[in-house]
Amino acid sequence: MGPRVAVVDYGMCNLDSVRRALEEAGGRPFVTGDPGELDAADRIVLPGVGAFADAVRNLRDRGLDDALRKQVLDDGVPFLGVCLGMQLLATAGHEGGRTDGLGWVAGEVVRLEPTGAGERVPHVGWNEVHASGASPLFEGIPDRTDFYFVHSFHLRCDDGGDVLATTPYCGSFTSAVARGHVFGVQFHPEKSQRHGIRLLRNFLNAGWAGC
Repeated sequence: MGPRVAVVDYGMCNLDSVRRALEEAGGRPFVTGDPGELDAADRIVLPGVGAFADAVRNLRDRGLDDALRKQVLDDGVPFLGVCLGMQLLATAGHEGGRTDGLGWVAGEVVRLEPTGAGERVPHVGWNEVHASGASPLFEGIPDRTDFYFVHSFHLRCDDGGDVLATTPYCGSFTSAVARGHVFGVQFHPEKSQRHGIRLLRNFLNAGWAGC
């Protein structure tokens, strides 16, 4: 039997596609917005689309920020943030004014700025992901594989050691991060076909070391 995966519901995402993708990857996902139910999870996925400040407020209003910190940082449950869920790992975000994030990855979330002809914001569609080094998260996935993106902001890390992958758009931005057993991807693996499912399967099956 696959690992039980908590898909965190804090009102910022349609979760059906994430749940189905995790099932296809071999997990046993359950969607929950109850902090107490996170105790039952072998893995935790935090998806999300929308505004950073709204997401932080929703997490805190529901007590999910403290519950996530306990499960992930204190108890060592492997974690994957997807799109906005990755951005929430940052120290702060700047969409509509500065807002403190979870603070698990040092850095700030800032707006994408076009640097070349044809670059538009929001960044929507398929684009290459360049791995910065070997990682079990990308095992079996060729470097420069295309994944599906929808976003206007990106996480600018303070420590380059947290950067797991980059994407050559708007001057290059961080498209995946890793700190111990805490991972984040800016793209949507649930919308990225077979390579997205492979990445989720890697997350579910690898034996992550704690932070």
